Amino acid sequence: MKYLCKKIAEALPIKSGKNKDYSEYFSAAVLVPIVVQDGQLTVLFEVRSTQLSWQPGEICFPGGRIDKEDASFQAAAVRETQEELSLSASEIKVLGPLEEIISPIGVRLHPYVGYISPNQPITPNKDEVAEIFTVPLQFLLENPPIVGHMEMGTRPLADFPFDLVTGYSEEWRARKTYQVLFFKYGEYVIWGLTAQVLQQFLEMVKTITEE
Repeated sequence: MKYLCKKIAEALPIKSGKNKDYSEYFSAAVLVPIVVQDGQLTVLFEVRSTQLSWQPGEICFPGGRIDKEDASFQAAAVRETQEELSLSASEIKVLGPLEEIISPIGVRLHPYVGYISPNQPITPNKDEVAEIFTVPLQFLLENPPIVGHMEMGTRPLADFPFDLVTGYSEEWRARKTYQVLFFKYGEYVIWGLTAQVLQQFLEMVKTITEE
C-alpha cells in the first residue's frame, strides 16, 4: 500500500504538468494584418467567399487550418495570408503572437499580429475571399464591442445507459454560458472568434499606448 501511494505521489506532478490534449480540436492559425492607409494604421479583414462550405460570407482574419507541412503555427498563419491575399512572404512582417484561444465549440486558434507592406497591392483570392476591407485602428479603440451571451448544453445520445443512473433527463441541459463580442463598422459586423482575437489585440494596444 505504501509503495503504491509513493508511486502515485511521484506520478501526479508529471501528469498535472502535461499540457491538455487538444488533438480532437480543430487547430488553426490567423494573422491580424496591420495596414497603413492614408497615413493611419488600419486593421484588414476578409469576407469569406459564399462558395466555401465552412462559414461562408462571414468576416474573418486571413488564416486557416494548420497543415502537417507547416513548420510552426506562425508559418501556417503566414502561408494562409499569402494564399488568401496573393502576397509574398517578404511583404508580411510578423510582429508576434497573441495568446491562443480555446473555443467552447472545439477550435484551438493561434493568432499572430503582422504588418503588411504597402508597396504591393493586395489582391484577394476569389476562391476563398469575396472581398477585403479595412477599419481604422483608432475607430476600433474608441468603439467598444456589443456583448451578447451564448449557452452551451448537453443531451444524452442513443447509447447513453439510462438504466445505470437515476433522475437523468433525455432533454438538453444548460451547462455553460459564455460571452460573444460584436464590433460594428458600417455594414460590417465582426463577431465570434475573430472578434475575440480583435479584442485581445486592442487590449494589448491600449496597454502599450497608456504606458
